Amino acid sequence: MSHSPVHPQLRLYFENPVGRLLEHPDGYLVVQYNAGKRKLEELKTFLTQASTLLQQRNWHKLLGDQRVMAAFTEAERVWITENWLTRSTTAHPYYGAVLLAHDVFARLAMNLVMNEARESGLVYRLFEDENAAVAWLLQVP
Repeated sequence: MSHSPVHPQLRLYFENPVGRLLEHPDGYLVVQYNAGKRKLEELKTFLTQASTLLQQRNWHKLLGDQRVMAAFTEAERVWITENWLTRSTTAHPYYGAVLLAHDVFARLAMNLVMNEARESGLVYRLFEDENAAVAWLLQVP
């Protein structure tokens, strides 16, 4: 079922049809999106759980694995922009390393989200390679 090797040190925090939220012992959240269509309510729950974990752990870093993800819908993009991104503006910026989707439409949708993210204090970088993404995450403050 999973599209990347499950690292034994990862701890499952939350799972629903949208994907899985995994805790990495190096102090960051792994956000793994599943393939296929999502329900908006399930995406809201998924990202709200991600926010909750980041706050509980006082973490500021996440690895977004969007490699098999379908494109965000317009409704999803609006919700992410108005809720997830605005909630993320704390004293300490969030850092997100995003593994790009294989699907070209998912990449385009993510670019729109990224433009909004820049204005919200989130620092996102896009990667094709998981090792490069993790290396970048580990070196940010």
